[in-house]
Amino acid sequence: MQKKESVSCHSEKKESSNCNHHCNGGEMHESCVSLVPIFNHLDGEQMNVISKVIRSNSYKKGEIIYKPGDKSDSLYIVSKGKIKIYRLSEMGKEQLVRILTAGDFTGELAVFSESIHESYAEAMKDTEVCMITRTDLQELLGKFSSISLKLLSEFSRRLEDSEKQTTRISTEKVDTRIAQFLIECVEDQQEGTEFPLPMSKKDLASYLGTTPETISRKLTEFEELGYIKQTRRKIKILDAESLLLV
Repeated sequence: MQKKESVSCHSEKKESSNCNHHCNGGEMHESCVSLVPIFNHLDGEQMNVISKVIRSNSYKKGEIIYKPGDKSDSLYIVSKGKIKIYRLSEMGKEQLVRILTAGDFTGELAVFSESIHESYAEAMKDTEVCMITRTDLQELLGKFSSISLKLLSEFSRRLEDSEKQTTRISTEKVDTRIAQFLIECVEDQQEGTEFPLPMSKKDLASYLGTTPETISRKLTEFEELGYIKQTRRKIKILDAESLLLV
């Protein structure tokens, strides 16, 4: 089944085995290009052109990659590791927007105009990132029109997911939000009904607009009702039909 969104519920994608801290820059850049859906349809020669304009950086767990007010002038591609994109309310409460793993990207709005970031990007573990500046990316779009179509498709999907998430938090009760999240998780599986939670309960609570304690309590309630089974950080769906009715 095709994966609908990189944030809603996904298991971590397998990180590139072709690039680690011992790789040279060229190998890391080629790995980045081959990972990203907006580029991986290109042939080897075209990917090589893109690799030449990429620069890379490494971030330790907890390090901020960008923050609100920073200039947004590059596309960021996750080569290895995990990044969370989030905003802070006036009261300092974190609202998780999405989680990025190897092959995901952020900063795509920089393609169209000069702007500043409105959210935080933080490394959730040691992470390697490849970056393409706005100028270089615009030149690539002129050379390879298929990239433009891939970007538009991604914009459309993210807008749809953003609207869905806004509606979910503003109109649905907590039980329903959690149940729908679990259903999305199992739908993302190639097979089977068991999956690992793609984020901590703290981050899941931030994403669903609730508290970690509520997440734990509701999951326990679902288990007692026979809807799910919890084993360490994995959850198995036992009664999807009942979850859909929560």
